[in-house]
Amino acid sequence: MPHLWWALGGAVLVALVVVYLVWTAGRVARLQARAESAARALDAHLLRRAAAAAVLAEKRYGVELYAAARIALDAAPEEREAAENDLTRQLRTIALDPADPACEAVIAASRRLALARQVHTDLVRDARAARSRPLVRLLRMGRGHEWPRYFDVDDPTLTVPAEAPAS
Repeated sequence: MPHLWWALGGAVLVALVVVYLVWTAGRVARLQARAESAARALDAHLLRRAAAAAVLAEKRYGVELYAAARIALDAAPEEREAAENDLTRQLRTIALDPADPACEAVIAASRRLALARQVHTDLVRDARAARSRPLVRLLRMGRGHEWPRYFDVDDPTLTVPAEAPAS
């Protein structure tokens, strides 16, 4: 009879280890999928901001902003961060009027981009932390996915000049 308890205890222990491993593998896969989804959303917001900046440049601000927007739209993946940082610097050099619909589109796209960048950064950090755990690395639970990458871009939030106080 005592052997039965040892066998039962061993089976319960093995079952708990298996449940933990399955849960951990599922967590790694979910975090990886969320990081990949956030990267796609970030890319979409980058494209929207560059397109809005190109429209704004065509209407008002000229060649330099238009060139930066086109370069950001057409950049290869390995050049994307530099192109987006250049576009952010170009946007910061101009005074954006929130009353102008073209300027408002760029301001709104920049705000959404800032939020998407923060979400992406948080999810990449979480996915990398989960994949860095010794047990996950030992059992190669993340082998079906690329290592999540941060997107290193300046804060895209644009400052809008404050209105003069009414007297």
